[in-house]
Amino acid sequence: MTSLVKEMEKNNKLSAVIDMGDVIGVLQIQANNTETEDFCYSSDQNVMNILDCQSDLETDSPWSILIPSEAFDKARLERNERAFVGILRFKNMGNKNDTNILNNETYGITMGAKISNLTDDIEMSIKQKNMVFKASCVSWDGTGELKWTTSGCETEQINNSIKCSCSHLTFFAVLMIPQSDANETAPHLESLTLITSIGCGISMFFLSIALFMHFLLRKAKSNQATKILMNMFVSLCLLNAAFLSNESVANTQDNTACVFIALVLHYSMLASFTWFFIQALHMYLWLIRQNVTITNYMRKITVLGWVFPTPIVIAIASVGEYKTLILKTSSEKISRMCWITNPYILYTVNIGYYTSVFIFTTGIFITLLTRIVQARRLRATDGKRKTFRKQLMMVLSLFLLFGFFLFLYYYHIHNDVDGRFSDDPRSSGSTTTMVQPNMNGLENVYK
Repeated sequence: MTSLVKEMEKNNKLSAVIDMGDVIGVLQIQANNTETEDFCYSSDQNVMNILDCQSDLETDSPWSILIPSEAFDKARLERNERAFVGILRFKNMGNKNDTNILNNETYGITMGAKISNLTDDIEMSIKQKNMVFKASCVSWDGTGELKWTTSGCETEQINNSIKCSCSHLTFFAVLMIPQSDANETAPHLESLTLITSIGCGISMFFLSIALFMHFLLRKAKSNQATKILMNMFVSLCLLNAAFLSNESVANTQDNTACVFIALVLHYSMLASFTWFFIQALHMYLWLIRQNVTITNYMRKITVLGWVFPTPIVIAIASVGEYKTLILKTSSEKISRMCWITNPYILYTVNIGYYTSVFIFTTGIFITLLTRIVQARRLRATDGKRKTFRKQLMMVLSLFLLFGFFLFLYYYHIHNDVDGRFSDDPRSSGSTTTMVQPNMNGLENVYK
């Protein structure tokens, strides 16, 4: 920067614009024999401008900064020559997974001298539409590993405006923290995430084995019940895969990819619910309404299982409610997930959808359980009473087939995601995973 200043002095220039791709800025030299005054600057998407502090500072510019005259006095005394200031804006500088920088922008300010302990602070103002985060003004001294600190900076946030007041010169940025976590963090986030990931991984492993064995060994002789079960396995496998890859996609900060993975996660969850509903419906038609004949039965229920959730996720995507949810952990890390941001949609659709399935499957379960008890009594009179172990395995199989255990996993994972995004419904999300079904238990139902 000093070499650029000398080059400008040779050419009798007092200001210059800097444009180096992702880095833009302005370099200004204080004029000779002029009284020290405040200097103000603003920046939009493509250019940085010099402002009149008296008349231009209160503009609609998304970013502006005021350098107090005290900073120029200190720079001139230390350098023993004319003071200058260089302001640079960096895109994507140090935006690692453990930080969430507002607009991915970092600002560096240099005056060729060490400037600190200012009585008149450097004031940086940012205007941001639809602010749903708590802002925190931070700085980095430019040495060693990138580590943001709030030392020497104060943050004032009013509606959609952020004002950073700092008593020193260095690199500055604004970190975004979810509003719900303003006074608390998620101390168990890492543990919950690890447990959930392990559970999803195990579930996906056994589901994949079951699907592989079916398509390799039993596809030719599959009956309707087995085909329904395999469709259920596919939806659960897709659900686990979407959940396991969700955070990685969110960390790319690609909005299109985030919307896509959130849509896939939500679709696979609703599809899983639907296939549990179909499983209960099939058992009802098979065991209770035995004389009912439906043409193209498998084709119709396959369309129902995979198409029915589609309009729901398309509608949510069309209103832009699949977004990135963020939480700052106790270790100062940022966790991201692509999910539904509207709490009313989140709870109405997910809880409402599952409740409907749960009520239906509960009714079918009670009906089938009643038939099993009645059949047991009849066999007891004939001396053909089944063992308690076989009856218990049959009941457990019905629990698995009708998704009753899915409610427990939904509750567990929902609390895990709530742990990610705190108690505020706008910062919460939910997802579902399912541990592999007990294949030995299922055999009793299909015999």
